[in-house]
Amino acid sequence: MSSNLTIMPFGGMRENGKNMYAITVGEDIFILDAGLQYPESDLLGVDVVIPDFKYLVENADQIAGIFLTHGHADAIGALPYLLGQISAPIFGSELTIELAKLAISSDPATKNFDDYHVVKGSQEIDFGAVKVSFFETTHTIPDSLGIVVDTPEGQIVYTGDFKFDTTAQGAYQSDLMRLAEIGRKGVKALLIDAAGTGNIGQSAHESEIEKYIYETFRHQSGRIIVAAAASNIQRIQQVINAAHQNKRKIILSGNDIERVVRTALSLGKLELPIPENELFVSLKNIKTIVPEEIVILETGKMGEPIRHLQRMAHGDDRNIQIQEGDLVFITTTPSTAMEGYVARTRDMLFRAGADVKQISNDMKSSGHASKNDFQMMLNLMKPENVLPVQGEYRLLNSGVRAAKELNYSDDHLFILENGDRLVLENGQFELSGSIQVNATMIDGSGVGDIGSIVLNDRRILSEDGVFIAVITIDRKKKKIVANAKIDSRGFVYVKTSRDLMKEATALVETTVAAGIKNSKEFDWGKLKSSVRDALGKFLYDKTHRKPVILPVIMEANQNGRRRRSTKKKGADQPVTENSTNSNSSGNDKEKVTPAKKIDAKAHTPKKRPRRKRTNADHGEKHSQDTEVKK
Repeated sequence: MSSNLTIMPFGGMRENGKNMYAITVGEDIFILDAGLQYPESDLLGVDVVIPDFKYLVENADQIAGIFLTHGHADAIGALPYLLGQISAPIFGSELTIELAKLAISSDPATKNFDDYHVVKGSQEIDFGAVKVSFFETTHTIPDSLGIVVDTPEGQIVYTGDFKFDTTAQGAYQSDLMRLAEIGRKGVKALLIDAAGTGNIGQSAHESEIEKYIYETFRHQSGRIIVAAAASNIQRIQQVINAAHQNKRKIILSGNDIERVVRTALSLGKLELPIPENELFVSLKNIKTIVPEEIVILETGKMGEPIRHLQRMAHGDDRNIQIQEGDLVFITTTPSTAMEGYVARTRDMLFRAGADVKQISNDMKSSGHASKNDFQMMLNLMKPENVLPVQGEYRLLNSGVRAAKELNYSDDHLFILENGDRLVLENGQFELSGSIQVNATMIDGSGVGDIGSIVLNDRRILSEDGVFIAVITIDRKKKKIVANAKIDSRGFVYVKTSRDLMKEATALVETTVAAGIKNSKEFDWGKLKSSVRDALGKFLYDKTHRKPVILPVIMEANQNGRRRRSTKKKGADQPVTENSTNSNSSGNDKEKVTPAKKIDAKAHTPKKRPRRKRTNADHGEKHSQDTEVKK
């Protein structure tokens, strides 16, 4: 007997962050999280990476709702981009909803969206044949929830980010009784956080980490610069407590951290030991406080602190420069892909005169389930099928091995890729094809217009630079009318490479002269290609480098002036009829557009041609009535 139950990941599989999963039941799609990913070092110039929404946009009328587990960027960061394309109600805990509002309202395309629904672990949302409920979990941010999608075929459970900590208090506690209750009812499939399964044993309790932070502050005589994720409310609370106990004032560095702290304070999710005006100091007053009384809480752009530390080390931050005697205290745990980047950052900070301490070097600190936590969740839930999520392949595989230790067989364990369709057929889940789901890269206001070709050009430019050759010819007389001009950026220093530049100039003139003299039918593309090939071989022989080569060949009329094209200038039309192609690699190929970008062409405002996201009708409420039950 065939079923209409499908599980499809759009992010979070074989990668860190960018969590997004869709459960399709009949004609309804339930979206679980909509997160972003901070780029790794090879994505030059890219700000953030989000999932590919094309399939969801094409089926927007089937989306029943978006259900959020917690307020970190890896769970809510992609919401502004998604809601620029679709309109659907959002469900989450009180703090999660407020943090989602901050992200969504800050984007002009989605600032008018207002379809939010606050839920608690004791609530259930009725969608007819499907009911969605929640359970409280422990994470580094309060009000974290897991999600239960109760279908006619059984319960599909998504844990979100979680760990077990017996010292957790209040809004950080897991509801173990609720977890056991869900397990007794029967779980058809469990999407379980595997990001920490590479850790054997138990992570340090947060009470131990708080003592560690206090001791770190107590033994420091100079300024303390704490690098933390803006949405890590638990770590911020620990820093506040340690600063007060050591008679230090706190300076919040960055708009992101200020907004998060204000929001958490207004909801009672952060507690201040003394009045706010006695604890916090404005950044503009930093020079009025002696170093031993300062704690600078720094989160960087978009809540990601490590990159901003490099700017401080280089002296590029206008407000905060690293000084002798500073302690830079890194409280985030970097992913494996970022470890090299963090190591280079630490070296820069040491060179600038600071001491550097990293919490992950001294303690096993993580907001994600260790192998023991992973197995404990399996024992509580007792799922028929296990789907490790969120993590590189090695971590997902660690989750599978941990499940096998509890006697799960291979046919009930799945390591999916983004875009895979896991369909329930005759009571058993089976892979049933996949759709192409590429990462969508955000660079400034551009959404999805950065692809492999542009990234490859950026990589080459960053490694070997660019070499430009400009020459003017008279096509009719088949002669050169202006000698070649050579320039270089990031390749060689021109003033100390005069012989190389002279030889390159002569080579360009010789190649162009031969090309226009011998060709019976003139071909601009062929001529530029011959210059590019000749220069490429010459420069590699001389330097063993391969810069981007941009030949610019212009044509002069009979009076010796450059002749401009009479064609209308456009995005793909050069100013002169023989100027270089707009592709920065210099290739004479058609302009390539990434296959997977958000398609909002029909709604793009004329005054902002690069804009890919647009206003949707967010005022319209979801057509399906929902009933909230206690």
